[in-house]
Amino acid sequence: MSSRVSRSGMAVVALALAVVALSAREFRAMWRTDEIRPGPGVTRVGRLSDAQPALAGTPGDTAVYTLAAPPGAPPGGTALVLGGTHADEPAGYLAAVVLVETAIVTAGRLIVIPRANASGFTYNVPQEAHPQRFEVPTPRGPRVFTFGARATNPVHQWPDPQVYTHRGSGQALSGAETRNLNRAYPGRADGSLTERIAFAITLLVRDERVDLAIDLHEAAPEYPVVNTIVAHERATELAALVNVNLSGSGITIGLEPSPKTLHGLSHREWGDATPALAVLMETANPAQGRLRGRTDAGLVVTGRDRYFLAAARRRRLNVPFDENGWPLDLRVARHLAGVTQFVSDLGMFDESKGIAVTGVPAYEDIVANGVGAYLR
Repeated sequence: MSSRVSRSGMAVVALALAVVALSAREFRAMWRTDEIRPGPGVTRVGRLSDAQPALAGTPGDTAVYTLAAPPGAPPGGTALVLGGTHADEPAGYLAAVVLVETAIVTAGRLIVIPRANASGFTYNVPQEAHPQRFEVPTPRGPRVFTFGARATNPVHQWPDPQVYTHRGSGQALSGAETRNLNRAYPGRADGSLTERIAFAITLLVRDERVDLAIDLHEAAPEYPVVNTIVAHERATELAALVNVNLSGSGITIGLEPSPKTLHGLSHREWGDATPALAVLMETANPAQGRLRGRTDAGLVVTGRDRYFLAAARRRRLNVPFDENGWPLDLRVARHLAGVTQFVSDLGMFDESKGIAVTGVPAYEDIVANGVGAYLR
């Protein structure tokens, strides 16, 4: 009897070890960085650690792409575009990738960080049943991108405190927010990894004399602030002009003020700590919603979900929702339309800050052809 029990126990242990090995392999697979293929407009590929050397060699360091006008062109202003603040919001990340791979700047300068919190791309949240990656079809075969998590990987920053206290303001939030990059600005040089990432980005905004800073996000369809521009008070006039121009071209979008009493957010702290005009843009991502059904790569890409459709019929959502859902192509198209409109309208307020960008696919073209048609 003891021999049979021993053999059964060994079999259970062997099975457990096999499961652990398989899980570890899948976990480690997310540590591979997605390939981003710089287009002809990229004049420099640097690192966030160029702004804050102490970040070098850490999981928070990430690529920074500069697209500058050629010598002799009008000097113009500088705009920063951030994607990947939250790695489970793929439209912002993919819009930044499209800028890197397609945009050509003929006046001024564009700085793009597609993976603002690189650590967030190294894992996802098991309880959410999220896919690890998704595919975007292109004429030359699919491109694969990571679907990460909202916050810094706990392997890179642990443990979470019971209460996260934002330094400088004393604001108290849930302990898990200590790993949320968009609650960490303006950051600290001697803080947690997330705070050090935020500090490096704030330094970059200041040291590169960024005139306009845009943070690209996504939100659940039932979330109140969705399909919206959130603007610091100094950027309100510019954001209002962009809102009118986008709406006039058929892209309905809201406009919200940056809350003065909620600290740590990019638009609030960049606007307070630097001369930049700071805004954030949200699109509607069903994969983030709490009403969703099966959460797989299909939901991430197609944005179609029968439970959200039922919720829309009961008027439980803050965006229109029909059988077409909210596909990734549409969400990326909205972000790129917003970025190009902001960059275009910036020069209307100060001609010396004008930025001219060509090569970025138009909203209608992305919706018609898919974002994959414009990836290198």
